[in-house]
Amino acid sequence: MSSHREAPEISKDPVADSTDVYAFVSPDKPDTVTLIANYIPLQPPAGGPNFYEFGDDVLYEIHIDNNGDGKPEISYQFKFTIELRNENTFLYNTGPIQSLDSPNWNRRQFYTLTRKVWGGKDDKPIRRIPCPPCNIGPLSTPDYAKLAAQAVRDIGGGRKVFAGQRAEGFYVDLGAIFDLLDPRPFADLHNKFGLGKFPKSGPGVNATRNLNVHTIALQVPIKDLTRDGYNGKDVNDPRATIGVWTTASRQRVRMLDSDRNNTWSTGPFRQVSRLAMPLFNEVIVPMGKKDFWNTQAPAGDSQFAKFVAKPEVANLLPGLFPGVFPNLDQLNKSGKSRDDLVAILLTGIPAGLIPGFQNFTGKTQADLMRLNTAIPPNPKPNDLGLLGGDLAGFPNGRRVTDDVVAIELRAIAGATYALVDKTFTPDGAAGQVDDGVGSKDVDRPFLNQFPYLGVAHSGFENPSK
Repeated sequence: MSSHREAPEISKDPVADSTDVYAFVSPDKPDTVTLIANYIPLQPPAGGPNFYEFGDDVLYEIHIDNNGDGKPEISYQFKFTIELRNENTFLYNTGPIQSLDSPNWNRRQFYTLTRKVWGGKDDKPIRRIPCPPCNIGPLSTPDYAKLAAQAVRDIGGGRKVFAGQRAEGFYVDLGAIFDLLDPRPFADLHNKFGLGKFPKSGPGVNATRNLNVHTIALQVPIKDLTRDGYNGKDVNDPRATIGVWTTASRQRVRMLDSDRNNTWSTGPFRQVSRLAMPLFNEVIVPMGKKDFWNTQAPAGDSQFAKFVAKPEVANLLPGLFPGVFPNLDQLNKSGKSRDDLVAILLTGIPAGLIPGFQNFTGKTQADLMRLNTAIPPNPKPNDLGLLGGDLAGFPNGRRVTDDVVAIELRAIAGATYALVDKTFTPDGAAGQVDDGVGSKDVDRPFLNQFPYLGVAHSGFENPSK
């Protein structure tokens, strides 16, 4: 749901489908920022014989805007290649894979990392960085945690990189949310369209449990990302805040060569997927514009601002839950712009609304994951982020544990509107609406070090959900 299969066309192209973006000051190395971009959604672990892998015809990028114009000043580019040891076997591996250079691993993947500085000099590419294999099972990958750890590479200067399969860390009750917005904890309050009462309210069900994802992760010094290399502790210094997003691009022309039974691509790259704030394209952008949104740059997002200012979900809630959101209903009928959501999603939150906090990037309206790097990690993080009083949490960047579904549902329901209109009283339900799923429902524990997402599920141990 964060951005899994969020648009008709990209749902047909999973290797280019960005699912989640995370950006946070690293809790164990607070002079660095960790950036994570996930791709290839909803992977069942038993994916053989052709296991999941990054596309060798896709350009993956993580972008940084550090001056508030909605355009990248820095981009980290990832290009992947496949190497096949033996073309005469159908097997992914012919024996146990116990190291990244194991002769038993038949289909290996490597990547080149390039740090591009727009308007400056690009760094020298780092080539042939290995990915780990997928987690197949106890015979093929007998110590997978150790094997995956070998793919975490130190690239110098306090920088690390990883690209490969991890356990899905995003948690959500997809079955309930997209069944006409019926969170299970509120099920008995739902207007059932005359269909009668459904089962009573109860706990949510994590639809992404036992699934994997492909992760691109970077850990770099804060000064690598901020304007002028700023690494100070002044929360109100505009140089402290960065905007982050990820894209996937394909070359414009794809050729089918029937004589050689293969395909090849040519021409300039064209963006086919992007992601920053969770649920933006998924829930805010209407169906007829989702594919178009994926091709656009954040700098042009003012064209989508009207969908943020008057979100469809906010108008649906009072009708779906009669009598539960009377104040939201009145706000909707007033026709007022949801300036709280415009700030959260398109400009960042300016100083003065939340004591000791701001992540404002300027007047340019752009979907960016905004992170104020001057705010230190919270040793006792609250999954509700800013709504839970935790200034280091979403929407100040996003940590792997942050409950973005609950936070955004509550914001849309009116919990944050009082920030911009002191006369407004949020409905009691606005601070409680939830899909009933939390970080406790993630079945592979998050790590306390890079790359933070849990070890990928094994196909043998989890053949299906």
